[in-house]
Amino acid sequence: MLIEETNVPDDALPVDTFKAHMRMGTGFADTEVQDVVLRGFLRAAMTAIEARTGKALIEREFTLSVNALRNSQALALGMAPVTVIAALTLVAHDGASQEIDPAAYWLERDTQTPRLRAAGAALPCPDRGGELRLRFLAGFGPDWDDVPSDLQQAVLMLAAHYYEYRHDTGLSGGCMPFGVTSLIERYRNLRLGVGERA
Repeated sequence: MLIEETNVPDDALPVDTFKAHMRMGTGFADTEVQDVVLRGFLRAAMTAIEARTGKALIEREFTLSVNALRNSQALALGMAPVTVIAALTLVAHDGASQEIDPAAYWLERDTQTPRLRAAGAALPCPDRGGELRLRFLAGFGPDWDDVPSDLQQAVLMLAAHYYEYRHDTGLSGGCMPFGVTSLIERYRNLRLGVGERA
């Protein structure tokens, strides 16, 4: 289970850039009201692109909880790029927790599937009913300018698409404009087999 612990702050959202992309007028009295709407579409576009690519665009904190390890030497983190491992905690079935010494593991940095690797023979394994809980920081950086330019463009295009078709209920659930899918294609994880990713 992957939980987003912190949200993208409002001031990190490129509202002014989005207005310029949409060629919207400025200086009107109701600008603040419109900004709330635009932030909502930007958040929706970012969420959709993050779901398709497995990449956190703006840096924030996540918690990954697992009840068992498929591989005792490595744990795939499910979100990239990971910049910091904050803590690894072993939680017993009765709720007792033990923080694991950082010397027992290390971060394998990977643009597609970063992993937590065991420094020794194996990562700590949770007992039945317990879990291994990992807190980490993921994202290209804390600011919009840290996001790669092609992903920035994809977010703006998708947010504009959501804005333009906000009253249209006839679109299919997975609808994403071709230009957006083309821009994000190189960031998507490739599946090599059942349960495997490149």
